[in-house]
Amino acid sequence: MPTAITHVQPGSIAERIGLKAGDLLETIAGEPIIDQIDYQALTAQSRFTMTITRSGEPLTLQVRKRDWEPLGLTLDQTIVSNPRPCRNHCIFCFIDQMPPGMRRTLYVKDDDWRLSLMMGNYITMTNIDDAEFDRIIRRKVSPLYISVQCTDPDMRVKMLRNPKAAQIMERLTLLKDSGIRFHCQVVLCPGWNDGEILMRTIDDLAGLAPAAQSVALVPIGLTKHRDGLPYIKPYDAQMATELIESVKPLQEKFLRDLDTRFVFPADEFYCLSGLPIPEDHEYEDYPQIENGVGMLRMFETDLQYAAEDYPVTETPPRRLCIATGTSIAPFLQRLADQYAPKGTTVEVRPIVNHFFGETVTVAGLITGGDLVAQCQDVQADEILIVRSMIRAEGDMFLDDMTVEEVRKALPAPLRITASSGEGFWRAISGLEECTHG
Repeated sequence: MPTAITHVQPGSIAERIGLKAGDLLETIAGEPIIDQIDYQALTAQSRFTMTITRSGEPLTLQVRKRDWEPLGLTLDQTIVSNPRPCRNHCIFCFIDQMPPGMRRTLYVKDDDWRLSLMMGNYITMTNIDDAEFDRIIRRKVSPLYISVQCTDPDMRVKMLRNPKAAQIMERLTLLKDSGIRFHCQVVLCPGWNDGEILMRTIDDLAGLAPAAQSVALVPIGLTKHRDGLPYIKPYDAQMATELIESVKPLQEKFLRDLDTRFVFPADEFYCLSGLPIPEDHEYEDYPQIENGVGMLRMFETDLQYAAEDYPVTETPPRRLCIATGTSIAPFLQRLADQYAPKGTTVEVRPIVNHFFGETVTVAGLITGGDLVAQCQDVQADEILIVRSMIRAEGDMFLDDMTVEEVRKALPAPLRITASSGEGFWRAISGLEECTHG
C-alpha cells in the first residue's frame, strides 16, 4: 500500500531528485514499504530506484548517495504500525497478574520484533510467520532481544502455553546462520525451567555464540493476582545463593572459551542472597543493563564519580527519608551511610507492596497509595523517591494517584530523583538536579 510523503527536508537528496510533499511512495529498490524498518534498510544503499505516484501518474526516480546518508523524507505516520500483540499465555506474564480496574495502557501485551530492534524489547518469536521471519533475515536486523525461557521444546510450550514455542532453537539457529546477533533472557520459574533444564538452556545458547551474545537470568515476578495461573514458588535467599553459585563456574568457563562470561544473573538475585555485587569489569560492557543486570554496580560506580566531581563534605542539619522497594533498601542504606555528607542523616524506608503483593519488591512498582500509607510517621525534611515510580509523563503512579495527590498526603516535601548514582548523590547532598539526570 503506498505511503504519503508529508515533508521533504530543504537541501536534502530527496529535494534534489524532485520529491515533493503529497507524493505517494510506492516502492524502493522494487520492494513495497511495510514499515520504517523497510524504509531505513532500503534507503541505506548508495544506489536504488524509487517509484512514486504524483497526481495519479507513476514516476520512477534514480537515487545516488553515500551509504547510510539520509534521504530527507518524512512519511505519513500510518507507516508506524501498532505493536504486534503477544499470542502467548505465559505462566509468568506480569500483565496477566495485574489487578483489574487499572488504566487500559497497562494491559497492553506486545511481542513485536521491530520494537526489539528499535527499543530492546524482549520477544518470544511465537507470532512471527515464515514470511515475516524471512524479512528479518533479509533486513539483517541486529541485535534482537529474545525471551528464551528454556530451549527444551516441551517445557517451553508448557510455560508459554503456545505450541509454536517449541521452535525456539530452530529459529535461533537460523538467526545465527544468517549473521544476526541476539541477546537472550531466561525468566526463571522454580520447578519449571531451573535445575537441569536451565543448565541445558545455557549450554544450548552458548553453542550459538557469538551470534548469541549474552544470557540474562531473571527471577519471575509474582503478584497476589494470579487467578487461573499455576502456583510458582518465589525465590528466597537460599535459592538465589544457589543460583549464583551454580553460574560462577560457567562464567569462568565461558570467559576462557568465548572471551565473555556470557551468562549474567539479575541484580535481584544478589539482593535476595546478600552476596556481594560483582565488580564493574565482571559485567563487561553491560549488555543486559536494561534488564536489571548490573544496574546496582553501575549505580554505585556512578555515585563514586559524582561524589568526586561534585564534592560536598558537610551540609546544614538535614533529615532525609528514601522510600524504595524492599529488595534494594539494604543496598541504598549502605550507600547512604557511606556517602551522606556530615550533617545529613538518611533513613531508607522499604515500602511493602500491598497493591501487587509482598513478593513484588522493586521500587518501580510502588504505588502512590502504598507510599502514602507507609510514610505517615516519617519525620524528615524531605522524602525522596526515584523517577521510575511514576509514568514517563511524570504525573501519575501505577494506581492512578497523581504526584500532586501524593505530595499533599505526605508529611514532608517530596523530591523525585533520577534513577542513577549521580541523582542519588545530588539528592543526599542537597544539590540541584542535573538537566540530564
